[in-house]
Amino acid sequence: MALLAYLDSIKSRDPAPRSRWEILTYPGVLALGLHRVAHGLFQARLFFVARVVNHLSRFLTAIDIHPGATIGRNFFIDHGFVVIGETAVIGENVTIYQCVTLGGTDPANGIAGKRHPTLEDGVIVGSGAQVLGPITVGKRARVGANAVVTRDVPEGATMVGIPARPVPVDAGDYAKPFMPYGTPCSQKYDPETQKLELLRCEVENLRARLNALTDDDKQRSA
Repeated sequence: MALLAYLDSIKSRDPAPRSRWEILTYPGVLALGLHRVAHGLFQARLFFVARVVNHLSRFLTAIDIHPGATIGRNFFIDHGFVVIGETAVIGENVTIYQCVTLGGTDPANGIAGKRHPTLEDGVIVGSGAQVLGPITVGKRARVGANAVVTRDVPEGATMVGIPARPVPVDAGDYAKPFMPYGTPCSQKYDPETQKLELLRCEVENLRARLNALTDDDKQRSA
């Protein structure tokens, strides 16, 4: 049964629920169910009724999914306060955490058509991330918490920062079928911060050597 398979797919990504019944209380599950109804109405060009269902869903779940968004199987929103735009396309087995926006381009720039992101199969988007514009996030890519993504993301990449940039991930973490919040929790340091720290240490080392050479010259002169 499709519903049971969907609930089991959520349980495999979230250790908290103790039963399928508990998963049915999740706001993300209710929001997706109401979106299926709204999307059907939207495709039937019953735009006003679709918007009514959309507003009811937002009121009940704090999740705003435009009726025009296209969403694949086993989509999971973990907690609420998520915004998904009209032309967003979401593949299968995608996971989004709280406070994520799949936003569009500036409506004042005169560009019509596809304005929102495409998330391919298996993508994970961490808390607070903003994925903006008609870009594509490749299969099994991971977007870390609070990242701002404005360019295409290669398949399998892990993106962090503002603006988002790819970072290396341990092969053991990369091989896992699912990584909560999109990035390994054991990662302690930001790679860019590490580079700055290495440069700072190198400058201090050069400064110490320069001071030593200066002291030698002074002693010779004396």
